[in-house]
Amino acid sequence: MNRRVLLAFVLIGLVGNLNLLLAQGIRKPVWAGQFYEADPARLSRALDLYLSSDQAAPEGKELVGLICPHAGYVYAGRVAGEAYALARNKKIETVIIIGPSHQYGFEGCSIYGKGGFETPLGVAEVDENLAREISRASGFGFVPQAHQKEHSVEVQVPYIQKTWPSARIVPIVMGYQSTDTIEALSSALYKALKGKNALVVASTDMSHFLTKEEANQIDRRTIELVKNLQINTLARKVERAENIMCGGGPVLALLKYAQKLGRAEVQEVSYSDSAAAGGPTDRVVGYFSALVMLEGKSRLMEFSREEKQELLTLARKAIAYFLDTGQMLETGPENRKFRQPSGAFVTLKIQEELRGCIGFVEPVFPLYQTIIQSAVYAATQDPRFPPLRKSELNRIKIEISVLGPLEPVEDVSEIEVGRHGLLIKQKGRSGLLLPQVATEFGWDRPTFLVEVCRKAGLPDKAWKQPGSLLKFEAVVFAE
Repeated sequence: MNRRVLLAFVLIGLVGNLNLLLAQGIRKPVWAGQFYEADPARLSRALDLYLSSDQAAPEGKELVGLICPHAGYVYAGRVAGEAYALARNKKIETVIIIGPSHQYGFEGCSIYGKGGFETPLGVAEVDENLAREISRASGFGFVPQAHQKEHSVEVQVPYIQKTWPSARIVPIVMGYQSTDTIEALSSALYKALKGKNALVVASTDMSHFLTKEEANQIDRRTIELVKNLQINTLARKVERAENIMCGGGPVLALLKYAQKLGRAEVQEVSYSDSAAAGGPTDRVVGYFSALVMLEGKSRLMEFSREEKQELLTLARKAIAYFLDTGQMLETGPENRKFRQPSGAFVTLKIQEELRGCIGFVEPVFPLYQTIIQSAVYAATQDPRFPPLRKSELNRIKIEISVLGPLEPVEDVSEIEVGRHGLLIKQKGRSGLLLPQVATEFGWDRPTFLVEVCRKAGLPDKAWKQPGSLLKFEAVVFAE
């Protein structure tokens, strides 16, 4: 091949890549008139009917996502609309829509990063900054072919336009629904969405083209797995391409994202099938919608700067009082938060060297009592060190870790170094490492797992024993 021909091929490739980069813009509706009404007035009236529920999402829980079907509105409009209606009171600035690819096979996800999606109701603008953050965190870019004819994302947009008229969107199409892709996207959502008024919509239909009886039975089993957050079981079924959900990958990405945020739960909203809307009973498609929520905004207690200082002062006062009198400090704080049962650890250091660390994992005592006892025990009963002397009291620095609830580790990929602490219980032995320990020593996840086993005096691979490993988060603050 001569240089001129080679140069021509290079230029063609560069132009092609440039076209791919510039292909994002206003995506015209592809399925209007087929999956949903093309006439704006008729579409608006249909959506008003689907969204007519006057109920709202449960109080005291944070809504982080919806699971909604993406079939034609005549079949699935009511099922999807009931979920959107329950969420309408939530202030939403951006909706991340994750749909499976039906038309084009590819690895990873395609993130539509610029422009907007047009429907008969107008243009829903893309949140370009958030799309860029998710892309950067996940490593996924834009695959034009994935969006050209895909309906799983498009059909969600009119619901969003009616429910949150000013909301922007981040359209994401998931290709092959592998565990690695699901984990990468869920982690990226966790990193990019923190502190934002964002909602994730996982777009999926249920089983396809079974008899009504078979479909209803299979769908009910799948819904129970989703509601009980049986992520590993669902992941195995999705990877084996079992006929349970076409959007199993998007659903799993949403569930894993929710679990990273806190104690997640799924509330079923509605279930139906195509036969119920007049379709044949021997080739049925199932439709399911649900709310994905957290039990409160956080699993962790929140403290102001003044409250943190008050607890640190309490710990120091408790140690000083014990060294003087041999007695536990008795006090009754007015702050109701300090009277809530909570697990906590107190860590003592001198010139950044550990001098003692003891605490309570379970919320046995009110927080203030936990802090008092942990501080005294760290100073006087840590078997690794001699009891603290009065002369050392002014040299110690105190660190407090207030623990969140313990959760079983279903898959070690859930463990985030620096965020999670670990507890292992096995054969009458136990070992605990606080979240900050892994960061301080520069451990990666495999090392963290080995070290918690060694802390318990167990073999390095003891963490593989099912049911023996738990994770937790903590609020950590120091003098």
